[in-house]
Amino acid sequence: MTARVGVREITRNFNIVENYEYVEIEDKKNHILKGLFVTAEYAEDVKEFLDKKIADRKKARLDNILPYVGMVSGAFKDYTSQEIKALKAEKYNG
Repeated sequence: MTARVGVREITRNFNIVENYEYVEIEDKKNHILKGLFVTAEYAEDVKEFLDKKIADRKKARLDNILPYVGMVSGAFKDYTSQEIKALKAEKYNG
């Protein structure tokens, strides 16, 4: 079972969490989701999911900047722009 409760309700009575698998914490005034409490039974699964998602996001960011790393470090200072483009195309496009 799940529930959506307000921030004040949680601060007044934290025992609400014990009756549900997860509880969504909502700012009742603005109707904005503030957080989520998960039972200990599912905590490890949620942690693994979040760790994988964070790692994927970091990998995607790195993959976006890696083509430019050689340019910044000076590895291509003796090449023309056409030669750099050819090397990058060969390396990253196979």
